[in-house]
Amino acid sequence: HLSTDVVFDGDRAGRYTEDDEPSPVSAYGTAKAESERRVLAIAPHALVVRTSLLYGGPVPGSHEETALEAAQGEREAVFFTDEIRCPTLLPDLADVLLDLVRTDASGVLHVAGPDAVSRYEFARLVVRAAGLPTDRLRPARSVDSGLVRPLNCALDSSRAAALVTTPPRGVREVLEGMVQ
Repeated sequence: HLSTDVVFDGDRAGRYTEDDEPSPVSAYGTAKAESERRVLAIAPHALVVRTSLLYGGPVPGSHEETALEAAQGEREAVFFTDEIRCPTLLPDLADVLLDLVRTDASGVLHVAGPDAVSRYEFARLVVRAAGLPTDRLRPARSVDSGLVRPLNCALDSSRAAALVTTPPRGVREVLEGMVQ
């Protein structure tokens, strides 16, 4: 079962581990936390994989698309400097999931990229990798927006990394290697 990092409230310093209790602050996070609970209640030996901010699929994800459109002046958007995530390359997640199928892993595992970056830094990395200037990307703080969103959703993925042959790569390694 795939889940998300936003099952946490984002109020901590450091990374969340699988032992941390979900405490969502959004409807989406609440629904995902409830789905985790139900899956494990029905199938105690199931594997619930929490991941974070997927990118690099055959079609750009919404955050990637927004960043690229903003960089080209096609869209007005702000990117939060105080929301921290661990972006996960979609093909890397697929490889890890295939590795995990071959194990007897069960319960909750975190599978996310090792780099904890702000949404603003992620947008800058995406735009630079596309060979576009970053000067049109507007930074902002989530806490100033009036929105209730988790700030730090950084995941500790060390348990999963110990079970697989190739853990996800960091977003800096992936996107800085693509700079045109």
